Amino acid sequence: MYLRSCSHHLPGTLLLQATWRNLSACHAEGPGGEEEDEEADWIEGFAILLSVICVVLVTAFNDWSKEKQFRGLQSRIESEQKFTVIRHGECKQVLVAELVVGDIAQIKYGDLLPADGLLIQGHDLKVDESSLTGESDHVKKSLTEDPMLLSGTHVMEGSGRMVITAVGINSQTGIILTLLGVGDDQPEKKQKNSGDMTPGHSKESAPKPRKVSGNQVEDEESAQKHTSHPKEKSVLQAKLTRLALQIGKAGLAMSVITVLVLIVFFLVQTFAIEKRAWTVECTPIYIQHMVKFFIIGVTILVVAVPEGLPLAVTISLAYSVKQMMKDNNLVRHLDACETMGNATAICSDKTGTLTMNRMTVVQIFIGSAHYKVVPTPEMIRPTILSYLLEGIAVNCSYTSTILPPEKEGGLPRQIGNKTECALLGLLLELNQNFEAVRARITEETLHKVYTFNSDRKSMSTVVKKPNGSFRLYSKGASEILLKKCTRILDASGHSGPFSKKDRENVINNVIEPMASEGLRTIGLTFKEFPAAYSEPNWDNEDEIFKDLTCIAIVGIEDPVRPEVPDAIRKCQKAGIVVRMITGDNINTARAIATKCGILKQGEASVCMEGHDFNRLIRGPDGEIKQELMDRVWPTLCVLARSSPADKYNLVTGIINSNITEQRQVVAVTGDGTNDGPALKKADVGFAMGIAGTDVAKEASDIIITDDNFSSIVKAVMWGRNVYDSISKFLQFQLTVNVVAVVVAFTGACVTQNSPLKAVQMLWVNLIMDTFASLALATEKPTEALLLRKPYGRNKPLISRTMLKNILFHAIYQMVVVFSLVFAGEKFFDIENARNVPMNYPPTEHYTIVFNTFVMMQIFNEVNARKIHGERNVFSGIFSNTIFCFISVGTLVVQVIIVQLGGKPFSCTKLSLEQWLWSIFFGLGTLIWGQVIVFFPNRYLWFLPTFGDRPPKEDMIQEQEMYEEIDYGELEMRRISQASWCRGVNRVQTQYKVVNTFRTPPYEVHRSASNKTI
Repeated sequence: MYLRSCSHHLPGTLLLQATWRNLSACHAEGPGGEEEDEEADWIEGFAILLSVICVVLVTAFNDWSKEKQFRGLQSRIESEQKFTVIRHGECKQVLVAELVVGDIAQIKYGDLLPADGLLIQGHDLKVDESSLTGESDHVKKSLTEDPMLLSGTHVMEGSGRMVITAVGINSQTGIILTLLGVGDDQPEKKQKNSGDMTPGHSKESAPKPRKVSGNQVEDEESAQKHTSHPKEKSVLQAKLTRLALQIGKAGLAMSVITVLVLIVFFLVQTFAIEKRAWTVECTPIYIQHMVKFFIIGVTILVVAVPEGLPLAVTISLAYSVKQMMKDNNLVRHLDACETMGNATAICSDKTGTLTMNRMTVVQIFIGSAHYKVVPTPEMIRPTILSYLLEGIAVNCSYTSTILPPEKEGGLPRQIGNKTECALLGLLLELNQNFEAVRARITEETLHKVYTFNSDRKSMSTVVKKPNGSFRLYSKGASEILLKKCTRILDASGHSGPFSKKDRENVINNVIEPMASEGLRTIGLTFKEFPAAYSEPNWDNEDEIFKDLTCIAIVGIEDPVRPEVPDAIRKCQKAGIVVRMITGDNINTARAIATKCGILKQGEASVCMEGHDFNRLIRGPDGEIKQELMDRVWPTLCVLARSSPADKYNLVTGIINSNITEQRQVVAVTGDGTNDGPALKKADVGFAMGIAGTDVAKEASDIIITDDNFSSIVKAVMWGRNVYDSISKFLQFQLTVNVVAVVVAFTGACVTQNSPLKAVQMLWVNLIMDTFASLALATEKPTEALLLRKPYGRNKPLISRTMLKNILFHAIYQMVVVFSLVFAGEKFFDIENARNVPMNYPPTEHYTIVFNTFVMMQIFNEVNARKIHGERNVFSGIFSNTIFCFISVGTLVVQVIIVQLGGKPFSCTKLSLEQWLWSIFFGLGTLIWGQVIVFFPNRYLWFLPTFGDRPPKEDMIQEQEMYEEIDYGELEMRRISQASWCRGVNRVQTQYKVVNTFRTPPYEVHRSASNKTI
């Protein structure tokens, strides 16, 4: 780390070389030199050497601490990857790293498989194997056809169980990692595991792509090549890179001019005015002067080059990421933290994000009666109760259940899907035992399961009766299921006709009143299939899901989180439009949006359903038109009965719109597998940490660990705080840059010697780069950040207010410094140091100049905490302990340097009066800052702004980087497909191993079957 920091620190390297030459030259004897001076000449060079080492070590320590934080974040992400397995007859969540061969794993919709396995039970299971085969079509898995499940693939539909047959480097993902040379540190082990790896795919030649499906692959790659992620080149970093280059070029020009001026003055003074001749004996002395001039020039370059800019960005982002973890935001992509500060729109889910996701059935329509409260069991016919009990017990995931409260008097614990838990809770309230039904009809005996997806909007289960007949139970969106119902259970428990008029009455008198109260309406239906010669074609869903019989319609309450209305109100004040996208009924969505404050009376807010949205944004040819989208999205606040495709289209339309002055920056929340495209498309994708699937988390930038909308608001605050922290540091550093460079240049030109010596400039550089970045980049966000509109992508880094502060503070500091340099000896009645020789001992004159200059920086650091013209610069100062510690620590070290530093720091002891004057001039910056605030910006219209947009060449490089990474992904896909053939052999071997370990009864049954045939 130290060597790397040195190699990236060019000015420091030049200074080290110059110092070494200075030390070497000090050993040479020159005529007329005093013995005491010659013995002390090495001290300055040695002090510079120590200073450079100190600067580099501090930078290296900051880099190391940053890497440690990122590795800790990566470890946390990996440690939170868990998978459900069945051990000792109980479902347990275990870490992915603890999975072993032989585990029975529960798989469900949205899972990312961490190991290879053999399917032993499945319902409507479809898997996305595109990461391995390149084929985008979902592969249907069953016990009879293609039962192998491979790591790194996504479960897109259905559920089931598998027995794990390979983990780690022996799994399909492990094989690919081995081909890529990732995952094992021992070359011999890699070669052994890679098998018949072809020469063209050796470790050295294999590309390392940015992203591979599968948490294990992506985590390994991101850990080793984190900086190559294309999204890491953010807008802020591009702006800072351009600004740093501009400042660096200016500093280089000033340092070159300074060295040339010093050399010319020395040559003219020595050989033209004093008429000295160049002798061999004087050559070491002349060389020593040249080296000192070079050191002064390089020191100016060190001070001018804003090395602290990338450090400040890194520290600010790393600090923000660490603090955001405490605010339930797990940041996966570092640039998302900054981008979130510019968000102009948030497209949020409803369930679990805006609501508590603690669902309870509060109303029910059953037996042709609408109950505003859950009735007692005696009020419902036993026949209807039996249908209700079995329909809910078997048509809910068997992983969803209700457990007793952990503490006496607490609420029962809901495990699994919250909607299903609400239905199971209804059975318990009606004194029905669903566990007994599940014990009688086990999950393995279910004949067919149609899992929930965004197209069906329902879940259905087929149960085979002892007489050979079948019964289908369905639950889902009430109005959708009612359209498929032709019969209904009446008050007597008998099935009666259900006409279109009856359906409209139920919708108008039951569903809409429930939805208007913010209740989620769920329909419960069934259908009988009598015993017949041939079994129904279960794949013909149009025939299966018609002529249903309605059992009941329930209204489920999911209360709005108490903190959500206030959080949405803060977003609206901050100029962020919050939109709700949900699959619920439009009336339910409207009621919840009103409670949250998304919809307000008197505002032009639109609430529409997904099919209306699609009709409005598509042209006659059925294609989405941006001009049509631009008519819809500005007033759209609630999108109900929407699909993931609707969410993706809305996000894409907002981002691509040009009707606003600034491009919209969109944040999206999602929890389902099909939300992946929208999460990827959004500027910032938020995945739900509790309800979110692995696929959604993988596609996201930030994971909300508590599924709470208020955590998104905290992310906005931290994002804006990052931008402000960088601006604060810029304001402080550029003020120091301007003053230090001008003072050093002017002093060198006028007095042929810089008032600020090399070691002193290095100390100033340490203050303004490393310490200031730590102090100003670790400010905590405040509610005031939400009282302004988003900056936008083209907001200049240095605003007119900041430039006013920089210039006016620089003027004050230069007036004070030049007054002390050219009149300080008269004011303090001390010796004049302007015309003393270069090797003259330290003087009180220039020590006062140095001390005053540092005092002004310490107090100006307080001014730099405010960049928007605020008057109270001390507001919240004690909440930032790092700032206070660094400010006090810098003051203490400055006292030590001045009073005890001596010749190494070119300082001499100062009296109490001289210290008080230095502090007084430093305090003057605070008073001067208040004067600057009174000066209105409208009189400074001529001042330019800087850093308003990233340079075009950066955009081109970023685009090229995307293209390169895309090629890497294509190469990865090619290698994955090539490894598929090798993996098949291994899969077949694993399949044989499973067969070998089958129990004897299976073998006996197989033998008997063969004999019969």
